[in-house]
Amino acid sequence: MIITISGDPGSGKSTLGRMLAAEFGIPFFSMGDVRREFAADQGMTITELNERAKTDATSDELVDNFQSTLPEKHESFVIDSRLGFHFIPQSVKIFVHCEPNEAARRILEQNREGESFSTVEEGAQSIVERRAMDTERYLQLYHIDPTDEAHYDFVIDSTNITPMEKMDKVLAFLKDNTP
Repeated sequence: MIITISGDPGSGKSTLGRMLAAEFGIPFFSMGDVRREFAADQGMTITELNERAKTDATSDELVDNFQSTLPEKHESFVIDSRLGFHFIPQSVKIFVHCEPNEAARRILEQNREGESFSTVEEGAQSIVERRAMDTERYLQLYHIDPTDEAHYDFVIDSTNITPMEKMDKVLAFLKDNTP
């Protein structure tokens, strides 16, 4: 089984992905981690890399090439990727939504490197801007809107639920909808 997880920044995509991978005993990949590592190698934060990506598709190409080849190397895996649904069409496609204020609270709590802001309000605005910037970039590069829920097999709102509740809902969906 291949599961792709997309969604809003701070929605818990990586947490869900890691939990599912552990549950099924399969590898987990995070394209956010790949981009963060690339940003660090370039001496940049992820925010700076996202800004550069508006005019330089190098980081997108790196991620897209990496994820496109995963099915050749792994029969089963979970991947956290904004465009995984597109590059791995044979996957079970999940989208995780989260309201910006809650997502910002989570990011602040995690103290993520390169994604620093001082208040929940500032973070929520940053998340809204990042989502718009990513959507615009993917529309330009691939003519795809990753926020269009029609791309996904299952959409879940993580705003008011725990990671375990989210996991339980996804597992129930998978049980009822996969062979």
